[in-house]
Amino acid sequence: MKRFCQLALVIGCAALPASAQVSWEQVAKLKPPPPGERVAYGVHPLAFGDLRLPKGDGPFPVVVVIHGGCWRAQYDLAHIAPLAAALGEAGVATWSLEFRRIGDAGGGWPGTFEDVAQGLDHLRRLSREVPLDLERVVVIGHSAGGHLALWLAARGQLPKESPLHSADPLPVRGVVSLAGIADLRGYGGSPGYCNDSVELLLDGSARKRPERYAQTNPLELLPIGVPMRLVHGALDTVVRPEQSQRFAAAARARGDDAQLELLDTAGHFDLIAPFSAAWPRVRHTVLALLGRSPVK
Repeated sequence: MKRFCQLALVIGCAALPASAQVSWEQVAKLKPPPPGERVAYGVHPLAFGDLRLPKGDGPFPVVVVIHGGCWRAQYDLAHIAPLAAALGEAGVATWSLEFRRIGDAGGGWPGTFEDVAQGLDHLRRLSREVPLDLERVVVIGHSAGGHLALWLAARGQLPKESPLHSADPLPVRGVVSLAGIADLRGYGGSPGYCNDSVELLLDGSARKRPERYAQTNPLELLPIGVPMRLVHGALDTVVRPEQSQRFAAAARARGDDAQLELLDTAGHFDLIAPFSAAWPRVRHTVLALLGRSPVK
């Protein structure tokens, strides 16, 4: 089996059994599990999250889940619900966020960013009602959600004059980016449906809106200062592995703890499918960041 490893950039590389890649249709057809408790974190209809608690008394470590879908309104949090539920079976609480997206009133700049920031910070209020361990919060995101997850960890560095500045952002223990878009400038400059979404997200090109890219592009916000784990399928054609490779190299050069794992038979959607060969690696990565023993 051919392995896709570049040891100068990759901390770990796992060989997966040869199998067909998981498709979007397979993910979309999965029956969503019960949402747990649906909780509003803001005033507009899309400002909500699904809170799932494991069995036991807690306090529970928390995984904040950010769904992908090119930041576009037609893709909501339903398709990532099986991932959130599977993590819950490993003994952690999950807080899966919905938010305004391209096509929603107020979506894109700045609403999309304001929403996920408010959703993350809402854990402080939730922790007064349910047993959550805010010392162990990890953010995980897929594709465009991977971009937002990395941005959430970095937003404390934004200047006070930024409309996205938060005076007291909730600190996170780490970030797991699954096929994440880590460089908006580099991604938006390529052809493709999701690539074209970058300019819609920020209402313009990098040349037209340089200040917006500077405030939302994870690559330009390095060093981020928290452990980052990037998991990417080597066969991904939606967000090519070079996105994570370049980001991991740049982050490590700036002193960040950034580790990249390329899965040599995985594509874009394998990483969020609990039935896939890639899933045990994703679960292991999340639980390791939380300091928990992986569940077999």
